[in-house]
Amino acid sequence: MSEEIVIKGKRFSSADRVRADRTDKLYEHIPEGEPLVKIENLNVTYRTDEKTTVAVDNLSFNIMKGELVAIVGPSGCGKSTILRCISGLLQPTSGTIMIGDKQCTTAGSDRGMVFQDFALFPWRSVRQNVEFGLEIAGVPKEERHERSERYLKAMGLQEFADARVHELSGGMKQRVGIARAMIMHPAVILMDEPFGALDAQTRNILQESLVKVLKNSPRTIVFVTHSVDEALYLADRVLILSKRPATIHAILEVPGERPRERTSPEFIQMRQEILSYLQSQNTLRFANVFHGAQRAPFSFSMRLL
Repeated sequence: MSEEIVIKGKRFSSADRVRADRTDKLYEHIPEGEPLVKIENLNVTYRTDEKTTVAVDNLSFNIMKGELVAIVGPSGCGKSTILRCISGLLQPTSGTIMIGDKQCTTAGSDRGMVFQDFALFPWRSVRQNVEFGLEIAGVPKEERHERSERYLKAMGLQEFADARVHELSGGMKQRVGIARAMIMHPAVILMDEPFGALDAQTRNILQESLVKVLKNSPRTIVFVTHSVDEALYLADRVLILSKRPATIHAILEVPGERPRERTSPEFIQMRQEILSYLQSQNTLRFANVFHGAQRAPFSFSMRLL
């Protein structure tokens, strides 16, 4: 194991431990474009005294190292449930989730999370929120400051480093959340509708900011969203889920490099076809019709499953 990511010394004499702030280095042996996360036969069932609800049904797919995968689907289909399983916050009923050769059975520092509701500490400054994970990991103060400076600048927050959370707009709060996740260099970053609570203008600005950050610092990201436009603008691939119980209806390879032109004919056609399918699934869900559903035709590099 690389000495760079192992803490040694008297304090850790019983056993060396991997630095929690650089778990991405544990997977350096996996080439870009090769599977980093492998999900096989994932099933999630919720049971109460009154009923049993199957949320995810036998779902399998891989996430390649260095790619951004967006997950879209009808409302309530289980998108966030899948993300929580990957994070280790929810144990699946059956199936396996692997990161490299390690099975995910609990939460770990190799996965970072960005929440829709910001989840910041109001008593800490912007810089202190961004540095929180580094502080817990025992990173020296000087290194914490140097690294936070880079991420504050990348997210356009350098002028607000000493501000308190209550002084920030919603968009700025989410910038802090993204910087806090990225500064830890986790192997995988999980984003659960991170821009869903923002107005349209702020949402577009943050999408553009994320694209700029990824251009300079490629990451492996799983991005859950209700916005088809957002998924096509950001993702390398889009996983399209069926209504609950969630299965993979199709996987879309999004052509073109980021940033993409939202008004291009190809972009508009892809968006319309995905929206058409999602609308048909939502109609079936709310009408409680479970037979005779037809899949909308897809073009481009779409793999139907």
